[in-house]
Amino acid sequence: MAAQKGKAAKAPAKKTSKNSSVKKTAAKTAAKTVAKKAPAKAPAKVSAARSVPPKKIAAPAKSAPAAAPATKTPKNYDESQIKHLDALEHIRLRSGMYIGRLGDGSNQNDGIYVLLKEVIDNSIDEFIMGYGKKIDIAVKDNRVKVRDYGRGIPLGKVVDCVSEINTGAKYNDDVFQFSVGMNGVGTKAVNALSSYFRVVSVRDGECAEAIFEKGKLIKQRKGKLKEKQANGTFFEFVPDEEIFGKYTFNMEFVEKRIWNYAYLNEGLTLRLNGKEFKSDNGLFDLLNKEIEDACLYPIGSYVGKHIRFAFTHTNGYGENHFSFVNGQYTADGGTHLNAFKEGFVKGINDFYQESFRAEDVREGMASAVLVKVKDPVFESQTKNKLGNTDIRQWIVAEVQSGLIDWLHHNPQAADKIKEKIQTNEKLRTELSAVKTKAKEAAKKISIRIPKLKDCKFHVDDGAKGENSMIFITEGDSASGTMTHSRDASYQAIFSLRGKPENMYGKKQSEIYKNDELYQLMMALGIENDVANLKYGKIVIATDADNDGYHIRNLVMTFFLGYFEELVTSGRVFILETPLFRVRNKKENIYCYSEEERDKAQAKLGKSAETSRFKGLGEINPTEFRQFIEPETMHLTPVEISQLKMVPKLLGFYMGKNTPERRDFIEKHLLSNADIDA
Repeated sequence: MAAQKGKAAKAPAKKTSKNSSVKKTAAKTAAKTVAKKAPAKAPAKVSAARSVPPKKIAAPAKSAPAAAPATKTPKNYDESQIKHLDALEHIRLRSGMYIGRLGDGSNQNDGIYVLLKEVIDNSIDEFIMGYGKKIDIAVKDNRVKVRDYGRGIPLGKVVDCVSEINTGAKYNDDVFQFSVGMNGVGTKAVNALSSYFRVVSVRDGECAEAIFEKGKLIKQRKGKLKEKQANGTFFEFVPDEEIFGKYTFNMEFVEKRIWNYAYLNEGLTLRLNGKEFKSDNGLFDLLNKEIEDACLYPIGSYVGKHIRFAFTHTNGYGENHFSFVNGQYTADGGTHLNAFKEGFVKGINDFYQESFRAEDVREGMASAVLVKVKDPVFESQTKNKLGNTDIRQWIVAEVQSGLIDWLHHNPQAADKIKEKIQTNEKLRTELSAVKTKAKEAAKKISIRIPKLKDCKFHVDDGAKGENSMIFITEGDSASGTMTHSRDASYQAIFSLRGKPENMYGKKQSEIYKNDELYQLMMALGIENDVANLKYGKIVIATDADNDGYHIRNLVMTFFLGYFEELVTSGRVFILETPLFRVRNKKENIYCYSEEERDKAQAKLGKSAETSRFKGLGEINPTEFRQFIEPETMHLTPVEISQLKMVPKLLGFYMGKNTPERRDFIEKHLLSNADIDA
């Protein structure tokens, strides 16, 4: 699960999100430095899910539309130029407005998982209203089937409910009071973006069926059932390859979503491909699975009519928050999460009769929060952030009173919490002195950050800076290439001198004493607070060789060890650049794997010339431009599956040379020739 952390600035729409579908994970990039495959029991759970553009890059930058001269004479702008699209045509043409991103299924935020979520959400809404205690789900060969046992769509409105925008019962408070989908779009988007879509509603011995292809109604029928069936609704769909390209459902991502539904809906049983998912303790189970043995005291929890939460503290840095609204995971938090954090601090200070600072109370905190809101207002159709402002007061008050009651009933845990807060105070004071010295030293070097080539707009600049990103490169050669290729309005570059220090296991104060890492923090704007992050994306751009993978691991160790919330909030990415170029006199094909290279060679014939790119500096700046343009850039989001795995992962790959790691290296060691071939 990607966790919402602290007060990190809002990321641009993603997509942002495992080891089976991922090339470059923190574990696998470490392994690639020394091995062909991970050990059987290696604790690798941090993953980077690759986001591949729908079309392969097959032409140099000079062939891009922006570089081509205009060949058409603009037509007169008159009534004849005005076009009207029906709702489903608009969804297919502007799918990003409805599902956020497309992707190929290698990222947990890819569109195919949004389609799955939209259908299951309808079944969850039935359960919330007290109808149906089980949901059957099947995902096989890119075909999805979902059967609930709720009331079933009214038979005369089955076609309308899955094809007519702004049609549904979610607008009726008497039918759905705490629904996730409030805009009548969900199943319509699934219908429009599927090559095959079928819906069947069963109500009291009768049924209605409708079949669509790409949003167009192909067949419908109604009648009485020959055999008795329980009421409910059945959906079946196949995401359209014309929209998504070649894709595959990663079942690890699917299972994670199903577990979330189980945690948020106690008493509901979900069956995925025959496997049962059920939670008896809700958010308590969620947090226990994420944190487990790292808790400083037993997980606390509160269950109210409209809010539930669970919490604990660990010895880690920063905060981890999993926030939900009516069953919807809000990756970017929102007013409900802010109100929860405010109420938690007030409850602590009220109970202890102290005036602890918020950062001392919440440092090392982990929580899961579910709020039920009658009319949720999300900032986008993908519902990543809640915008309701009228809910703050009651959430703050209920969290405060609920926490105080729990502390009174758990005095030993209350003592542990106070001890943790006092420790945080002491560490903050010590760290403040180190930060002051680091700032003074930085001022003596230069007012500017020597290795930073900044961009014009940042996240604080609103729409102009929402796509801002900073590339972390190795050496002047790579940064020189990128400097001449980038768009300086929103792309910044920070150049490392070489391999940064391995910061695994060191005190937080040590990173402020390291000149290069402190300059990196200043470049990002996080030397004081992660909330001040200047860029929407942090992109690690290293060479595809032994040293490049090592540098990548060292940078990710730095982020995961001290600024984990940058990773869990979806800010950190890896830039994938082509390993090979295969060309003849007519065509250039850029390949990101040996398999792609072989296919390109077969396509272009024996006369084709093949080049191997070992470093970013080897690629011509004009040629390189297309690899960092938004439409053609390959970015791999770095994601965490479970927080409890991070210490094990870093310890195994970046810690001391234990016997287990020595055995791993001896069994799987690669030479430089093997790695760079």
